[in-house]
Amino acid sequence: MTEATQASPATSEHPRQRPGGLIGPLLPARLRPLDRPRLWMELACSGLLYWAYTLTRNAVPAHRTAALHRAHAIWHAEQVLHVDIELTVNHAADRVGWLIVGMNYYYATLHFIVTIGVLVWLYVRHPGRYRSVRTALYTATLLALAGFAFLATAPPRFLAGRGFIDTVVVHHTWGSWASGDVASLSNQYAAMPSVHIIWSAWSGLTLAFLARRTWVRVLGLCYPLATFTVILATANHFVTDAAAGAATLATGFLIQRLLTGRPAYPALRRNALTASQP
Repeated sequence: MTEATQASPATSEHPRQRPGGLIGPLLPARLRPLDRPRLWMELACSGLLYWAYTLTRNAVPAHRTAALHRAHAIWHAEQVLHVDIELTVNHAADRVGWLIVGMNYYYATLHFIVTIGVLVWLYVRHPGRYRSVRTALYTATLLALAGFAFLATAPPRFLAGRGFIDTVVVHHTWGSWASGDVASLSNQYAAMPSVHIIWSAWSGLTLAFLARRTWVRVLGLCYPLATFTVILATANHFVTDAAAGAATLATGFLIQRLLTGRPAYPALRRNALTASQP
């Protein structure tokens, strides 16, 4: 039995009767079905997101000066608040050749591979949850694109004289979406908020809430933490970018909840009981 068939009649027939007097859902019932959408519709949505990213990528280089100013301001603010750990992590990781090379490839590849993999898994194994969880991801991504367009921010490695090491350039590894031949395919000033954090945290939470095997849940929780370490070690993001990414994802889930009137994930206790059943 899928989660779509587990929805109570009260939830489907009276979606606006929510506990605690909260307002919602904002969408009418016909625009928030529980079953998963058709595959071609999902592919079309992904294509639209890529098109939006392309527009943003082509527009941002005109804001290079402003992007650098914002990066310097972020670095100064973090120093004042004593949360400026990026330079330490960057230099420590760079001392271990195999580690930093692995991080370079991690940064360039897992960002897409894991997110797409979790989306496919979610579509196949959890059709009743797919729309809600996917909506949160797409909403957060669109909010990030708006941030790139209006608040373009340079990554730490672009700050000349600050001591940051561009690990891709130094170690001659392929894969930075803002260095070498790949630069023409990416937005070089898309540091704020960190989409790496948005996507990795979304993937990790989805696995932690919906996977049945304990080791998969633990791996899901570790994944965004590892990504956070990688984006600092490769000097691609500030701590502030990561915090903004987490806040953007939280906003995506909030908007999804307001639109649909239902949580993206089941309650932890309920999920644990389901997972323990044979």
